[in-house]
Amino acid sequence: MNMNYIKKALLVLALLICLPIPFRSASAAGERALPAFSDFVVAVADGQANMVRGVYVPGILALRVMQQPTDNPGSVLQEPGVATQFGLAARNHVIGLLAHNYLAGASFSSLAIGQEVRIVFGDRRVEYYQVNQLARFQALQLGSQNESYVDLNSNITYTAQDIFEMFYDGEAHVTFQTCIFQDGNSSWGRFFVTAMPVSLKYLRDFQVFRFRMNLDIASTEITLRSPIEDLSYP
Repeated sequence: MNMNYIKKALLVLALLICLPIPFRSASAAGERALPAFSDFVVAVADGQANMVRGVYVPGILALRVMQQPTDNPGSVLQEPGVATQFGLAARNHVIGLLAHNYLAGASFSSLAIGQEVRIVFGDRRVEYYQVNQLARFQALQLGSQNESYVDLNSNITYTAQDIFEMFYDGEAHVTFQTCIFQDGNSSWGRFFVTAMPVSLKYLRDFQVFRFRMNLDIASTEITLRSPIEDLSYP
């Protein structure tokens, strides 16, 4: 892949995803009750089999997904309830979901290790993933060609290229990205959440675990289906 294109995409993305707009909390950004999963699937489906059209995390978020224009690798939609699919990541078979921290990105901070993520395609097909990593970085030299990021957990500094390879390359998975608001700066840092594919067997085991731990199975609406099985709702 063209490294100059990647660098350009990362630089533009860093600038656009963290626009200097006053930060608002998740509640101020428009919290609302989530629709039932079956209703959500019907609402976002448009018949396009290979297009990601929605992301659903039980109890946390239900977002439509829109794709970036092919000629604008850094665009992020400024619409409530919408995540933007990162086109450059899709080339690597990674589903990158971008959102501003004052809109849909405000809900990303509620994601936690072990939660189930459901990716909905235009033909109502659903793929299941499980959150396996949360990562926070402070952005240094914002907007420059030498922009870098400090991992707030390890205190290690990474380049933009490192960050891309870390979260948007490798095995197929889902990556959520938004900005961290701190010290009055809406673009102070970056927040990433990754989720890995869940097999049918693991999904069954996960349901049993939640039942035994007396977790709210009804609200999660876990369905025992293959990650690639078509969901046919009336």
